[in-house]
Amino acid sequence: MIDLHPLVERAAALDVALHTVDVRLGDDRLVRAAAPTRGHDVPQRMYSVSKTVTGLAVGLLAAEGRLSLDDPVVTHFPDLVAGHPPHPWLEATTLRHMLAMVGPHRSTTYKVREGGWLESYFRVPPTHPPGTLFTYDTSASYTLAALVERTTGGTLADYLRPRVLDPIGASPGLRFLPGPDGFSHGGSGLICAPDDLARLARLLNDDGVHDGARLLPADYLAAATSPQSDPATVRWGGPFRAAYGYQLWLPPAGGWLMFGMAGQIVYGDPETGVSVVVTADSQAAVAGDQKLLDLVLDRLVEPARELARGDVDAPPAGDVAPLPWLSPRHGAVHARPLAGTWTTRTPDAGPGTFTLDVDAAGGSVASSDGWAISFDTTGPLATTIRDEPAVVTAGWSAPGTLDVRAGTHGDELATLRLRLALADDGTLAVQSEGFGETLDPRWTFHAAYAPVV
Repeated sequence: MIDLHPLVERAAALDVALHTVDVRLGDDRLVRAAAPTRGHDVPQRMYSVSKTVTGLAVGLLAAEGRLSLDDPVVTHFPDLVAGHPPHPWLEATTLRHMLAMVGPHRSTTYKVREGGWLESYFRVPPTHPPGTLFTYDTSASYTLAALVERTTGGTLADYLRPRVLDPIGASPGLRFLPGPDGFSHGGSGLICAPDDLARLARLLNDDGVHDGARLLPADYLAAATSPQSDPATVRWGGPFRAAYGYQLWLPPAGGWLMFGMAGQIVYGDPETGVSVVVTADSQAAVAGDQKLLDLVLDRLVEPARELARGDVDAPPAGDVAPLPWLSPRHGAVHARPLAGTWTTRTPDAGPGTFTLDVDAAGGSVASSDGWAISFDTTGPLATTIRDEPAVVTAGWSAPGTLDVRAGTHGDELATLRLRLALADDGTLAVQSEGFGETLDPRWTFHAAYAPVV
């Protein structure tokens, strides 16, 4: 049996919130677990796992003869280069270059909080000839998704649904968030259930064949899972430095890897039939997603491959106990019942006021910025924060010190860590840390508040 405890304990020590774990050998589930409210059929943001799905759509269009991977990308976007003669390096950039992350830009060309994502790919000056350097470029994937939608006249998900998604039984709620231009965010916007990724992993492991029918073109899949570029210059750790295919990482120990920000991991090994899907929110930990990947490869992938090879003898374990939510330390003896409003003593930091109604068992904290968090120190509380589904844990970690941790699970994953410490003079010291791709930076501050009497 694959033992999840070392993975769970180490993830907690890193401050990584695990959402789901699913390890399979072919059709057999070796181990599966989920945190309460985060089941295997519950959609969540998968971030850069999106890139692989976008690449599959491009490969299908090539197999249908509607484009060629050797097409220069500018030929598919004449309106974006009309009146703006493209740089020769951009003009030489093919779809194949973009799939392999060897395009002409040093990094993603758009700014997340700004518009014009598609246009940016054609307007930002290139830094080197295509095919020479590996540069992880999410704007290339976004441009490829726009290409799919321009070619097909529908959304990326609509194109894939009858060809791939429906045949493998993917959930009808699978979708892509749109970018500011209205195109599906094929670089980071996939929202789907973890089980959808497990089904997709099985399809890739089976060479694109499902129930005897070929759903993915064999030549594209063979190329996508073979080295197409050299990412040895990336600084994210060993699993990323070995090789890159088409919108897929190729770890040094074999197999292929989809990897999304915050700890969305899909691993497959066609040789053994092993597939692993892990979802999480690691944003509160420095390089948490990369550290989680190391744990997954060591604690889940390798034991499953050993089992597949017959190196160990263990029966399938099936579902296991729910994954625990990360929770601050709690000692009821440390609690200080507080009810009332505190006003800022540091006007340049944090909200103007905090309103508290808390005791040893739980309560609520609200700010003049318009957010409110309810919590229960006896266990995780499923709630909403600013209309986003969330899970909140809390504890009195020291005398007069309340720690609150909230994870939101809407169209973006985010984590908030809040510490409120009552000083002897009645001052309420507040430390707030927010972690999320587009989370307002005002969620992160140190401030002090005086009670309103």
